[in-house]
Amino acid sequence: VQLQASGGGLVQPGGSLRLSCAASGSIFSINNMGWYRQAPGKQRELVATITSAGSAAYADSVKGRFTLSRRNATNVVYLQMNSLKPEDTAVYYCNAVVTQVVGGPRLYWGQGTLVTVSS
Repeated sequence: VQLQASGGGLVQPGGSLRLSCAASGSIFSINNMGWYRQAPGKQRELVATITSAGSAAYADSVKGRFTLSRRNATNVVYLQMNSLKPEDTAVYYCNAVVTQVVGGPRLYWGQGTLVTVSS
């Protein structure tokens, strides 16, 4: 199973970006999917998660600005980030709890995509 993250880049404060993360491989089902981020010198922190039914939860720091959604048919999760702030600058990592055709559920991580918010 591989998770491919994309969509990062440089944006000015107040701007928007949309991150995508696509899961591929021998997948039977995907439970939760989500995004974490890690800023320089800081620990990785949760940004948002979403269940297979589409119920999303957000960190307080991004509530009202970020929206998480997923397309189960294609195993893709999207993070729409609006009103970006310099403190949102970080490497963003997606993850997913995947059940393969053989074996139980496992947590997988994507490779990370850099988001830089700066004027």
